[in-house]
Amino acid sequence: MPKNMIWKVAILPGDGTGPELVDASMKVLDAVMKKFKIKIGISFGEAGLHCIEKYGTNLPDKTVGLLKESDCVIKGPMTTPEGAGSQVSAAVKIRKMFDLYADVRPVKTIPGVESLKPGIDLVMVRENTEGMYSGLDFMVTKDMAVGLRVITREGSRRIGRFALELAKTRKKHLTIVHKGNILKVSDALFKDTIMEEAKNYKQVVVDDAHVDAMSQWLIKNPQFYDVIVTENLFGDILSDEASMIVGGIGTGPSANIGKDYAMFEPIHGSAPKYAGMDRVNPIATIMSMKMMLDWMGYDKAAAAVESAVLESIKIGIKTVDLGGDNKCSEVASEIAREI
Repeated sequence: MPKNMIWKVAILPGDGTGPELVDASMKVLDAVMKKFKIKIGISFGEAGLHCIEKYGTNLPDKTVGLLKESDCVIKGPMTTPEGAGSQVSAAVKIRKMFDLYADVRPVKTIPGVESLKPGIDLVMVRENTEGMYSGLDFMVTKDMAVGLRVITREGSRRIGRFALELAKTRKKHLTIVHKGNILKVSDALFKDTIMEEAKNYKQVVVDDAHVDAMSQWLIKNPQFYDVIVTENLFGDILSDEASMIVGGIGTGPSANIGKDYAMFEPIHGSAPKYAGMDRVNPIATIMSMKMMLDWMGYDKAAAAVESAVLESIKIGIKTVDLGGDNKCSEVASEIAREI
């Protein structure tokens, strides 16, 4: 990165508890920018359920323009309407618009937070543009609905390569999750393509597991796993399960990575029933922002954020979901103070 470059970051606060979570992460980002003298240009935009009545869409044209002028985006939780004919989620639209094919979701035991097992440290890598979330979901007749699951060789190859490169920097172990015994064609293509790619990574041990078995092994022996790669729907479900075994989805961050653009967001929803109550956990959003700093190459700043999060938990600053009684804003203020 050029020394004088100013990163352009779009901020989408979202719906429900999204604005207060984004506000919390901005408080921490401001502390990081000041301490490490990092230059980031921040612009706010509108997106989410609340935009539909106002603009007729959850991702207005003005926001699309803002995103295209930015290097990346921090996205708060957004409410997605359900039912036939309702709009595709803003997150899915952004992922497809910028071809953010790799959804990276780290899962790690946090000292001071109750975990199902000690010493868990794995990363879920979810293919982000294909599978059951391809958008091919429609009514054939008034009594029949069809959803098409799309798996391509190139989509499988690039997510496999991404996961293998990540595994190479960690514990050198990759597990491919699929359902090839039932989805004999599409999941065979997914698994076999990644296995073929793995021949170029002799230092990485590669194995595979059926998705139903993996849902059990994540509970029984999560310490065994390092990097797990899977398709869109399986990854969505398994990453939520994995986050629960280390304390809950309130601590679960994610990065949606493409060739030259990225989106950072907590893995949880907008929790509208808690909106405005200042009680939700900001750690997932703050750690997503930390992943943005990693992506930008600010390693020391990213490490400082993680260290501050861990220290705040160590001294007992926790929201109610982690067994504490602190407010969302109080947690963010303490993390910022630690930085």
